[in-house]
Amino acid sequence: MSYYKKRKQAFKHAFEGLFAAFKEEAHLKIHVIATALVSGFGLFFNISRLDWLILLLCCALVTGAELFNTAIEKLCDVVSPEQNPAIKFVKDVAAAAVLVFVIMAVMAGIAVFYPYVF
Repeated sequence: MSYYKKRKQAFKHAFEGLFAAFKEEAHLKIHVIATALVSGFGLFFNISRLDWLILLLCCALVTGAELFNTAIEKLCDVVSPEQNPAIKFVKDVAAAAVLVFVIMAVMAGIAVFYPYVF
């Protein structure tokens, strides 16, 4: 298989994973809706290029963290379908990582939008 064909396959698989996660994961849908709302507010307030960079980076980090969390949870469910304290710990820590990103993104959103609103 040629290099370009392999790259095309890699992108295809990545998009399949993105769409599959979006279909199954309620939290991912919430993050996408939040990204759309933040983008709408950004357009409405005509925010600066730097503010766009900050907001888009935060949205990407939250979404990426949620995708990693989803992958970790699915893998844990396959490895250990029964209750397991170690697996619970792994899942809880992965979810906590998403929570940290979300909290920081909300704080960044407040910092960005505050001057435009008030």
